[in-house]
Amino acid sequence: MESLVEVQSEEIVRNLKPDIDSIAQLPVRGVIVTSQSDNSEYDFVSRFFSPAQGLDEDQVTGSAHCCLGPYWNSKLDKSTFIAYQASERGGLLKVEVTENTVKLSGHAVTIFEGNLTI
Repeated sequence: MESLVEVQSEEIVRNLKPDIDSIAQLPVRGVIVTSQSDNSEYDFVSRFFSPAQGLDEDQVTGSAHCCLGPYWNSKLDKSTFIAYQASERGGLLKVEVTENTVKLSGHAVTIFEGNLTI
């Protein structure tokens, strides 16, 4: 379970300096911080902090956008969004909300590759 916090502006999201130690103490998997975008390229921006999972800030988080899609769907009354996760690396996602699913698309970066054997 994530905690979602909406702030007043994209600038706040981008410049946020979170207290990672305090976030690590929360009984949640992570904290999503979001705002409607101030520029017309994106519908909303976000960042995701998950120190309890060993990741102070995730670069681009699919699971967070599965929460953000329905959240912004209800606020903006639209079902397709262009979202930007404003981490250090950053990432652009297309988020499509339907009645029963959230579809994500964008460019992925492979950070680990391996094989599992039994």
